[in-house]
Amino acid sequence: MIPLHKLAKLPRTVRLRKAANLVRGAQRRLLVAGELPSKEADYLSQLTALLAQDAGLSAAEACALQNAGAIFSQGALADRDAVTRALAAAYQILLTQTGRFQADWDFYEAGGALDAGKRRVFDGMQIYLEDIRSPYNVGSMFRTAESFGAQKIWLSPLCADPGHKRAQRTAMGCMDILPWERLPDDPFAGTAFAAPVFALEPGGIPLAEFPFPPQGVLIAGSEELGVSPAALAAADAALGRVSIPVYGAKGSLNVSAAFGIVMQAWAAALDYRIKSITSTGT
Repeated sequence: MIPLHKLAKLPRTVRLRKAANLVRGAQRRLLVAGELPSKEADYLSQLTALLAQDAGLSAAEACALQNAGAIFSQGALADRDAVTRALAAAYQILLTQTGRFQADWDFYEAGGALDAGKRRVFDGMQIYLEDIRSPYNVGSMFRTAESFGAQKIWLSPLCADPGHKRAQRTAMGCMDILPWERLPDDPFAGTAFAAPVFALEPGGIPLAEFPFPPQGVLIAGSEELGVSPAALAAADAALGRVSIPVYGAKGSLNVSAAFGIVMQAWAAALDYRIKSITSTGT
């Protein structure tokens, strides 16, 4: 750790970047060890107190750094959640001041490996990701699919690699417990899926009116081009298209956001159906 008196003499931008790296390192160590050494906590307390005096900070940012310093000063007595939030706040402030910002895959999330035994799965709820180009979107859609009980994800031949570090980071371990498979060929050029398919695409049945199936394959298409003509033809010949009504000037959503909305609606419909059958005994 750089001595604070030396840090204070550095040019502002260099000082803030070095301080951000120090805080980032503390975040990693806290995640692994579960606590910060008392010496490091004391250093962070003094560091944030020094940074809070920066004239370029807003009043809210200076106050947040002062509050973080007070938490670090408690050392081993500090609540871990409070320390985690204080580090996150300090890091975000320092990044903002240097003109940088965190991406979703940069965030740290504690919790360790996921337990597949805790999953509630809707048998027959399957997904086909067709040519999703962004690793971030692939990871996000894996996390969403796992959260809403998907049984399996199929990937098109040209879909972004789930093994990409950004996809892995965004999925937060969901790829390890949600079965998935990359198809070697376009499933709509030859033999399609055994289950009926439907597509997430504009111009279809509004979300609130769509008859979600107990078993089926939801097709989510490319960020740029949407679902392919072949896949749309297969969907139109089976369960059709589900669309999300929007009311803004843009008129569209990021594919991972739209996918999350539809997955929640599908899971809710399946859950309601199961509970209704259970209550009536039929």
